[in-house]
Amino acid sequence: MNVYFRRMRIKVVCIGKTGKSFLTEGENEYLKRLRHYAPVEKIELADIKNAKKLSTDQIKKEEGKLLLSKISNSDQVQLLDEKGASFRSIDFARFLQKQFNQGDKTLVFLIGGAYGFSDDVYNRANGKISLSEMTFSHQMIRMLFLEQLYRAMTILKGEPYHHE
Repeated sequence: MNVYFRRMRIKVVCIGKTGKSFLTEGENEYLKRLRHYAPVEKIELADIKNAKKLSTDQIKKEEGKLLLSKISNSDQVQLLDEKGASFRSIDFARFLQKQFNQGDKTLVFLIGGAYGFSDDVYNRANGKISLSEMTFSHQMIRMLFLEQLYRAMTILKGEPYHHE
């Protein structure tokens, strides 16, 4: 049905490691399922060293440098951000289809650290997506987002995972 799945690469770039095994197991399960639809890569960047000695703005700036080092000029970059656009699952699937229809680009989703993103990252982004008006840990968001990404793929393929 959707010929662009395989041509679009997806990267999920995150700050820090997930400390809870149940979250890591969930992430790995959804990554495995997603790879059936499109090439998906999760990149975990190291936490900033000596962060306790830095201000919030300094931490965001340093994390921003790390995040920006993992994207290229041609990448389509979406931030997972509380101020972003909210989607129902079906609408998120439509949003993904529009991205896939644009061609052979890499679609990058950035998950920042506990304090969010630097101005440089906001300026580079093509858009922002909010998963909820509630606040979740940046570690938990990874698994929730990967599940929604998987759900969107099954919606686009007409598979029975999503019920509405």
